[in-house]
Amino acid sequence: MRTPLSVVIGAGGTGGHIYPGLALAEALRRADPDAVISFIGTERGLETTLIPAAGYRLHTVDMIPFDPALGAKRFLLPAALLRSGAQARSVLRRQQAQVVVGMGGYPSAPAIVGAKMAGLPSVIHESNAVPGRANQFAARLTEHLTVAFDGSRAHLSGGERALTVGMPIAASLAALDRPALRAEARRAFGIPEGARVVLFNGGSLGAARLTAAAVGLAARWRDRSDVHLLIKTGPAALAETRRKLVDAGAGAVAPGEARQQPGGAASGPVAQAVPYLDRMDLAYAVADLVVCRAGSATIAELATTGVPAVLVPYPHAPGDHQTHNARVLSGAGAAHLVPDAETTADRLAELIDPLLADPARLAVMGRAADPGNHARAADLLAETVIRLAGQPTTTREFTS
Repeated sequence: MRTPLSVVIGAGGTGGHIYPGLALAEALRRADPDAVISFIGTERGLETTLIPAAGYRLHTVDMIPFDPALGAKRFLLPAALLRSGAQARSVLRRQQAQVVVGMGGYPSAPAIVGAKMAGLPSVIHESNAVPGRANQFAARLTEHLTVAFDGSRAHLSGGERALTVGMPIAASLAALDRPALRAEARRAFGIPEGARVVLFNGGSLGAARLTAAAVGLAARWRDRSDVHLLIKTGPAALAETRRKLVDAGAGAVAPGEARQQPGGAASGPVAQAVPYLDRMDLAYAVADLVVCRAGSATIAELATTGVPAVLVPYPHAPGDHQTHNARVLSGAGAAHLVPDAETTADRLAELIDPLLADPARLAVMGRAADPGNHARAADLLAETVIRLAGQPTTTREFTS
């Protein structure tokens, strides 16, 4: 009898590491429905909710961030790595793991350390154009490296042997047909007939800068019926954002609640705020333009789905990697890059108004991105994992 495939994935912190890990798990299950897949993370990040919600077991270890801002606590990092690595090794033994995957971010480093301790094969996936500290460290502990973007190779130890697989994204986005889904998406979000849609997406927890600019833009455009702003705020900022939209005369008391126009005609508000978007396929299908941060997962999703964007890189990202990520699309003409400090309602209005008035220009932007391997990345990475487990696969050998 064949031994079931057992894979442990290290992923945590933010959605930028967790969602690609979940996409990989989904691909592994497609390839082997009997596969046993679990995750290693910490108690601090979004993994504590996102991973169990997706139906996978999460094992937590005691790890601290790779962050110089920790001050004197950074000297505890070696001890934390040894302790959490030993905890991860115990998890791997209990799970009878055959392969370990590190998706980046500090919660994934213990998984790779644990694999080294246990003598198990491991592979890391680097999602950013400039690798994070955790993967720069983990790359020294494994022979098997994969990257989302070719440019990452130069920043990784042993990067010359890395395989460019793209960024694993959800199957619903990899196969997204925006025109076919648009009518359903407009109904789902209650978009008024004829309005063009700008989606503000600040990432897993929202982004205060983008939300503030969106509220200011909504106030500026409150009397327009040809535009609608869909603002993802994150749960913490939802109530305050909705209140500000109502106070500005630009939002309803609740999403989808119509306001009265002169003469008694009802229409939707110019803006609505939502805490999260659990159907990103609908969000991308409804959007004519996206204003967002430049995390690697977002860049891959935009490139694959062909949604034009205004990218506002998070200014405090390690190594300024979001700016490097953003240039993948802005350099191709698929997006405009706006520094965080310049992201105001006035600046966005100046940029977005001409774009919304020129659908042909938006269409050209949408076609300009190179979709690369992102739509196939989860399957390519899954095949690499299965091969390292010593099980048959259907495609090429692991080479750079």
